[in-house]
Amino acid sequence: ALEALKKALQAKGYFSSENKRTIPHLPQAVGVVSSPTGAVIRDIQKVVWRRYPGMPILLYPASVQGKEAVDTITAGLLAMAKAPVDVVIIARGGGSAEDLSAFNTEAVADAIYACPKPVISAVGHETDVTIADLVADMRAATPSMAAELAVPVKADLLSSIEDLEQRLRLGLHRKLDLSEQRLQRAMNSIALDQPMRWIDPRRERLQRSEERLIMFTEQIIKEKQQIL
Repeated sequence: ALEALKKALQAKGYFSSENKRTIPHLPQAVGVVSSPTGAVIRDIQKVVWRRYPGMPILLYPASVQGKEAVDTITAGLLAMAKAPVDVVIIARGGGSAEDLSAFNTEAVADAIYACPKPVISAVGHETDVTIADLVADMRAATPSMAAELAVPVKADLLSSIEDLEQRLRLGLHRKLDLSEQRLQRAMNSIALDQPMRWIDPRRERLQRSEERLIMFTEQIIKEKQQIL
C-alpha cells in the first residue's frame, strides 16, 4: 500500500524537484510542527538560537504518532500557511515504522504539497525516508540539521555586511579622490586660471575670419555689379 501511494503521488508530481520551493536565506520567523515535549523541539530551539539569537520560533503542538497524529500534523501545516513565518519544519524523533506511519499518509503529503511556505522535513532517523520527506522542499537527517538549514549564522551575516560596508567606503573614497584630482586639474587649466590667454587667440581668429568674410562678400558684390 505504501509503494502504491508513492507511485500515485509521484505521478501527481509531488516528488518533482521542479515543484520544490526555495528555502529563504534569512527568514523572519521559523515555524515548527512537532510535539511540544521531548528532545526534538529543544534541539531545534537550541540550534536556531545558537546560530541566530533572537530568531522567533512558532510552535504548533502536534501529535506525531497515534490516532490524532495525521489530523494535528495537517492542521499544523494549515496554521503555518497563515502564520507570519517564512519556513516550516515538521519533525519527530526516531521510531518504528508504525510510529512514523502518520508521515506516510496521503493527507500529510497533500498538506505539505499545498503549504505555501517552504517545508523542511526531519522525521525519524537518517535511514528512515517517509513520504513526508519526499514531498517536503528539503529533507534533513535530524531535527538539529533542519534547524541549521532553516537559519543562517547571524555572526557570518554581520561579518559579510561589515565587509561590504568596508568595500563600499573604499570605493567611495577612490571615487572622491579621482573627482578631486579632475577638479584640481580643471582649476589649474588655462581656461580657468588665465582665461584671457585662452580667449585672446580665439578672438583674433574670429576677427580674421570676420575680415575674410567681409572681403569675400565685397568681392562677390563687385563681380555681380560688373555683370549687371
